[in-house]
Amino acid sequence: MNMSRRRTDSQGSLGPDDEAMPYSDDETDDELAVSSEGEPDEPPGAPHPPVETRPKMGWKVKANDRAYHQLPEFQKKVFLCVKKSRYSGNAIKTYKYNVFTFLPLNLYEQFKRAANLYFLALLILQIIPDISTLPWYTTLVPLVVVLGVTAIKDLVDDLARHRMDKEINNRKSEVLLDGRLDQKAKWRDIQVGDVVRLKKNDFIPADILLLSSSNPNSLCYVETAELDGETNLKFKMGLRVTDERLQEERQLAEFNALIECEEPNNRLDKFLGMMRWNQETYPLELDNMLLRGCKVRNTEECRGLVIFAGLCHERKYHPSWYLYDGKDQDASYRGFLSFWGYIIVLNTMVPISLYVSVEVIRLGQSKFINWDLQMYFAEKDTPAKARTTTLNEQLGQIEYIFSDKTGTLTQNIMQFKKCTIAGRSYGDPTTAEGVSLDRGRPVDWSWNRHADKKFQFMDNYLVAHVRSKKDRDATEFFKLLSLCHTVMVEHKDGDLVYQAASPDEGALVTAARNFGYVFLSRTQDTITIREMEQENTYEMLALLDFNSDRKRMSIILKFPDGRIRLYCKGADTVIYERLAPNTRHKESTQTALDIFANETLRTLCLCYKDISAEEYAAWSRKHKDAQVTMVDRDAALDRVYEQIENNLMLIGATAIEDKLQDGVPETIAKLAKADIKIWVLTGDKKETAENIGYSCSLLTDDMQIHYGEDVNEKLSIRQANRRNEPQTVRRGKKKPAEPFFTEPGKNALIITGGWLNEILYEKKKKRRRLRLRRLGKRPPPSSPQNGQPMNDLEKEMRQIDFVDMACECEAVICCRVTPKQKANVVSLVKKYKKAVTLSIGDGANDVNMIKTADIGVGISGQEGMQAVMSSDYAFAQFRYLQRLLLVHGRWSYIRMCKFLRFFFFKNFAFTLVHFWYSFFSGYSSQNSDFCLLISLQDVNDRLSLKFPKLYQPGQQGSLFNYRNFFISLFHGIFVSLIIFFIPYGAFLQTMGQDGEAPSDYQSFAVVTASSLIFTVNLQISLDTSYWTFVNCFAVLGSIAIYFGIMFDIHSAGIHVIFPSIFTFTGAASNALRQPYLWLTIILTVGISLLPVICIQFLHKTIWPSVGDKVQRNRKKYEMELEEEEKKKPSAFQRGRRSRRSAYAFSHSRGYADLISSGRSIRRRPAARGGPQDSIREVPHREAENI
Repeated sequence: MNMSRRRTDSQGSLGPDDEAMPYSDDETDDELAVSSEGEPDEPPGAPHPPVETRPKMGWKVKANDRAYHQLPEFQKKVFLCVKKSRYSGNAIKTYKYNVFTFLPLNLYEQFKRAANLYFLALLILQIIPDISTLPWYTTLVPLVVVLGVTAIKDLVDDLARHRMDKEINNRKSEVLLDGRLDQKAKWRDIQVGDVVRLKKNDFIPADILLLSSSNPNSLCYVETAELDGETNLKFKMGLRVTDERLQEERQLAEFNALIECEEPNNRLDKFLGMMRWNQETYPLELDNMLLRGCKVRNTEECRGLVIFAGLCHERKYHPSWYLYDGKDQDASYRGFLSFWGYIIVLNTMVPISLYVSVEVIRLGQSKFINWDLQMYFAEKDTPAKARTTTLNEQLGQIEYIFSDKTGTLTQNIMQFKKCTIAGRSYGDPTTAEGVSLDRGRPVDWSWNRHADKKFQFMDNYLVAHVRSKKDRDATEFFKLLSLCHTVMVEHKDGDLVYQAASPDEGALVTAARNFGYVFLSRTQDTITIREMEQENTYEMLALLDFNSDRKRMSIILKFPDGRIRLYCKGADTVIYERLAPNTRHKESTQTALDIFANETLRTLCLCYKDISAEEYAAWSRKHKDAQVTMVDRDAALDRVYEQIENNLMLIGATAIEDKLQDGVPETIAKLAKADIKIWVLTGDKKETAENIGYSCSLLTDDMQIHYGEDVNEKLSIRQANRRNEPQTVRRGKKKPAEPFFTEPGKNALIITGGWLNEILYEKKKKRRRLRLRRLGKRPPPSSPQNGQPMNDLEKEMRQIDFVDMACECEAVICCRVTPKQKANVVSLVKKYKKAVTLSIGDGANDVNMIKTADIGVGISGQEGMQAVMSSDYAFAQFRYLQRLLLVHGRWSYIRMCKFLRFFFFKNFAFTLVHFWYSFFSGYSSQNSDFCLLISLQDVNDRLSLKFPKLYQPGQQGSLFNYRNFFISLFHGIFVSLIIFFIPYGAFLQTMGQDGEAPSDYQSFAVVTASSLIFTVNLQISLDTSYWTFVNCFAVLGSIAIYFGIMFDIHSAGIHVIFPSIFTFTGAASNALRQPYLWLTIILTVGISLLPVICIQFLHKTIWPSVGDKVQRNRKKYEMELEEEEKKKPSAFQRGRRSRRSAYAFSHSRGYADLISSGRSIRRRPAARGGPQDSIREVPHREAENI
């Protein structure tokens, strides 16, 4: 299989750009206008109304002028004639209640639940004296407890929101008021148009236009972890005009510009606007904006203008069995009252105790998750947290997991692991003499005072080789790494701090530093490095920056001796196309790249080219012309770059490891064995996502990979076949869909966001709506030839086909997708597969996905807390997911299913005893009691993890469904018949040993109730497979409590206190003194349990489930686990697979524009203060670049 397939050029309209961030439905129609105009969907010659190509700016902000934003033109109607300014305040409000609305609103929300309404209706019936067969307080007290506990919980949660809102709204920032910038104002008082000053480590209080900063050229670094989960610093930059004119407080006070921009929206990746100031107009973009929630880093002070503010974001026995009660009521009226009386008696089918018990069980299960020390991450002191109590049993039914990649599967730590130089590979453990070792020692960097001591490398031979300076290729290799990059450097307290556009670049520059080639400083046109102990400065003639189409970057340098050389690094797929015919080591380097790819390392090829002065001079003129062109400048520059980046000489290649979190491959493997399918939804590039898929074992060598064009082709064929079917066939009986992949073997799908929109018609839907608005009429109906869906049904069928195809695959990776697309993919699977889904992520860009899934999991302790705040469960490492699902989820599902089955069985048996009794009591609606507790688990946690297939009954819903419900129903009917009619037969014409007949109703009730208590508790014991002290206490304790209460309510003491209520003094003790009645109880219980024992024996012997087999051999498996823990894990062996590009395609566009403009370089003293004593690099993590 060719893994390095060439992508179809998007300009040829054959498919979308795999590397561009996809179209999003969040884009406005105006933004799509330009891109839509060229689409010929109207008849030729049709008149077109004039179209505004510039996006409409509907938001106006006047600097330092609060009164301007209160003008009538900015007022909006909120209620009748009441108006207020459309510019909201900066206060946020996330709470739901206040002092006046809490009680009514909370009660309204609770009574929207059907269960609460049901019990309220029962309470109303019980208040009516002629109907009531039970005291009204038997329903009122439990209902009040349920409502009260829920209200208290809601109140506590809302008070926490109040506290958080108050804390945020009362934060203070310096605002320019009355001409002074040192005025402290609370965040809630900040308004649109205010000028604010922020200092290092301050949170940004609103969406602010950066005006100036203490850094040169108003450069400002921000951390966006709270927004997008990324911790590598982003740079923002003020306009040149504001940087030059707005440094002093007086200048800021006189600033009176008018900002026109797009209205507030939820996009984090785009901003369009313009600033009008002093009769000049200046364009504004996202790089000029500081977004609320970010934190100012590495910048002592900055000033900005507020553009958007706020969030634009025991019962008594009734002696009423007598046929005449002294009331003069006719038969029909009595029948009416008896009907409602039996509604009350038979409410024990679904009593309020079911509601309470379910909530208590769920609460207990949540506490088990919170208390699980095996899900506690000690390194960051982060325990697992169940943030909800209502979804625990669904954790045992998950079929699809949707995972983010960056920060969820990976640690975002890049490390230089291996390399190949002049055809020889390095990186495996060796001695300084080149002798290979099975287990070596890390290199000792004490010889290099500039080295990063955290950097580990196992090949001592390469270090010795580089230090000897005998190998010209090795020297050029590390010199290239120290020179060809866009890393920014800052002098700070005697240290050097690196700021890299991507973590890959940071890792490569750090590697060069440790090998003796230290990047020290740069200016607009020079780069200074230390080569071993010699410091050299190179003149930078041109910097050809990286972008997603070029997949490479180059730098043209003039050496101190006058030579001109181009250094280039990039993806092997593009570098090999540009190598000179006489370059050496192509085959050996290609072999090394294959090996690196097999080890899921991310690679870059390094090469160079010597350029003559004449050749450079001619090229430079073309380069300058392309830099100033006003038409398609990027394309013009790319064409010029192509002219110089050819005939390159290959030096070697680097291999970087994007470290996975601990236990990720093992977790994915176990979840796959549990028949849980994992989809990775990421904003990263395709190559990066694919490499991580292999490294975490989501993709394997025996899988056939299908890409967007393959998927689109298969879906189009299926759609065309459906269109060609006769109408009679189409409307007839629905036949089962044929599989998309008919060949044997495993399949995987890798699809980009652009292809996803193309396949699901999302892009065309938006553009058709735009054209409809522009034309002012309905467009002609779609035809099969124009690629449009014929109707909504066809679009829905297309979505169903895509979901069916994806679900046939063992793994699915969606890359370059927006947050909204992530949520759309989850909703498609939920809608068409009716499956329980789980989403897991760590950043704000995962919030939509987390909220859309049935269960959301947030990774905490790593980056921003947005994902955690939106999640149902939170923990610190992806590997804890297997324990959450395979242990806690499975146990929770089993507990709830067993509880419900027993509860309905018990209630049917208990209630139907009254039903049979009514035939003999004139339907007088009487009652009796008992209690129930359930077992905890079937097998322990270690066996649950060892045998993931134990999880499958939850996915199939086989432990509680309609079949189980009716089995419980018939089981209850059978037991109720036995419990009533055996004692009934025994009581007929019976004489006790004292010569008295024990055939009174109360003795009969004692016998039936006692038989029921013994039956249900022994039934629990039969189904309990894992005995603990709690189980024993629950079973024996419930029996003891029953007899204690029964003797108490039949005692003389309680009769003296409540003579009118407890009238049957001594009935229980008198009945249970009769051996005959004890024999009746034993006979009743035995006959009730005998069929269950026989059925369970046959079932576990003839048709045992996976759980039955595990339980039968539990001790054997536990011993095997202990032996496995004593053994050391075997090394993970990677297999060979066909060639694919392992290019480390995580780079975003670098800082080339800043560097070449000279704006970002602080002017330093003429003489640097000698060599730096220590150099360190700020660690960066990979960005998804959404």
